[in-house]
Amino acid sequence: MTSLDGPRRAHDPSYEQHLGHRTPLPAHPDRPVSSVPDVVRTMRRLLDLDAGRGARAAVPVLPEAVRAVPELAVQPAHLAALDSELLAALAELCEVIGWILFDAGLHRRAHRANARALALAELCGDRWTGRLVLLNHSMLQAHTGHPRAALATASRVPGPRPLPARVGALVLIRQAHATAILGADHAAARRIGRARDLFLDGVSAGDPPWAWWIDETELLGHEGWVAARLHRWDQAIPLLRRAAAVPDGPSYRDLFTAELLSALVGAGAWRDAEELIREVAPRVARIGSARAARSLGVTAALLLRRGAGVPSALRDAAAHLSESLSAPERPPADRP
Repeated sequence: MTSLDGPRRAHDPSYEQHLGHRTPLPAHPDRPVSSVPDVVRTMRRLLDLDAGRGARAAVPVLPEAVRAVPELAVQPAHLAALDSELLAALAELCEVIGWILFDAGLHRRAHRANARALALAELCGDRWTGRLVLLNHSMLQAHTGHPRAALATASRVPGPRPLPARVGALVLIRQAHATAILGADHAAARRIGRARDLFLDGVSAGDPPWAWWIDETELLGHEGWVAARLHRWDQAIPLLRRAAAVPDGPSYRDLFTAELLSALVGAGAWRDAEELIREVAPRVARIGSARAARSLGVTAALLLRRGAGVPSALRDAAAHLSESLSAPERPPADRP
């Protein structure tokens, strides 16, 4: 595997500045400052925040992550002498940071974090973390309008040995989204169908530790989303509805609700769209996924632009949704 960022630079000011790092880099960056438990603790806090309140709530904690793990601000090549277990933990932490930055809508910074994670994974030979980074980066590329690059990145994940079923399914999911954006309807439908077939093979002893989140809800949501990209509303809406209805999921799965609303509007299901908006609007200020919030905002703006043909009650609901999205989040009672 190769870096996502081309030649690696000794110092990345914009990455460090965004994370809030203001202290000098360690005098001997090849000597460990952090321990594996330090890194794991920091990663767990970020993951818990992301799952519970979303990426936008986790971003303000990133400067604290750098203070706790100063290796985050060191060029990966200068960390080559570190113990492989510590390098692997640092790679995982950078992967988590890349995911959070992506779901918070900070795409260029997510790209840099992904490149850093991949470089660290290469240093310690952690192919599974490297594969997850590539899968995350493929998603970022598709989201930012580069489906051919997304397809190529996802295609780098398989190796000489067959992948476990759930990882293979995720590769196909990423490829299905990219090919759907490119307008290759049949190829996209085939890939998402093959992803379902692989998923049904179940878990295996060869699954990497991170494969736990590739579950039925995740698959349903992506099946529906790919169908919606293909304008196959009759398939998309029931699948997205089922995925969105699963309670107590991680915050980022609000995206499936947002894509359900978009599909309902695409299908002209005005009454269902109005009902969903009235259900979602009271909580949109607390949505932690910038992707989900942006999708809801785009759909609301589309309804307001259409004017004629959209029932007045739905236009009013869309206006309320748009206003709710721009309202500041109210802090929970237990937060200052």
